[in-house]
Amino acid sequence: MLTSILILLLFGCLSGVTTVLFGFGGGFVTVPVVAAVTSRGDAMHVAIATSTAVMVVNAVSATVVQARAGRLRRDYIWPLAAFVAVGAVVGSVAATYAGDGLLRILFIVYLAVTIVDSLARGGFLKPQGEPKPLSTFTTTAGGVGIGAVASFLGVGGSVMTVPLLRRKGLPMADAAAMANPLSVPVAVVATAVYATAGGGPSGYLDPIAGVALLAGSLPTIALVRRVADRLPDKVHAVAYVLLLAAALIAVAVS
Repeated sequence: MLTSILILLLFGCLSGVTTVLFGFGGGFVTVPVVAAVTSRGDAMHVAIATSTAVMVVNAVSATVVQARAGRLRRDYIWPLAAFVAVGAVVGSVAATYAGDGLLRILFIVYLAVTIVDSLARGGFLKPQGEPKPLSTFTTTAGGVGIGAVASFLGVGGSVMTVPLLRRKGLPMADAAAMANPLSVPVAVVATAVYATAGGGPSGYLDPIAGVALLAGSLPTIALVRRVADRLPDKVHAVAYVLLLAAALIAVAVS
């Protein structure tokens, strides 16, 4: 038990780093590690549910940090966040009916597709042209899709919003910063659904794992916030892809 808590604390620190640098509220770090250390048979459900709960706190904390730094732009966040919230309801409810094995496979497949897309399609590793506004279709249908996929897999909105904003011409630091407030509606809605599912007093949530992860992530968010501005844009983008690859491998072998 003590070993598991220490592991969760360590990975909580890592999730704090990824929250600030990449806009990940913790999903790509916390889902693999909680799935690996939990003793429950529905490991992926517990991992995804706990990840969304941790994401609420991490994403809100990072949003405050990024707002103070002046990196948040309302025209990219709203009304996209509202449609993300609608999609989150659909995705989180669907996840409660999905089998544990299916969730694991879809998590791996989605990561693989995102990695290939980021490397093969132009606009991610190097932004093209001046920043462009979001279209109505992207804001509405795209927002619902982002919320549904993100809540279904417990990864927040960052894995979709960062590439989206990046291809709109935004620097990595700005794209990652705005992924945090866009992850909040996903995390809040999904946590509410998962907390009332699963049969236990806290649903699929693992409160001990969540507290251990937050004990590591919150201090780290406060410490790492100054590093994001110093990271070269190309290095920032490449590191994002490498982190996705690491998460894919972790889930595949866990």
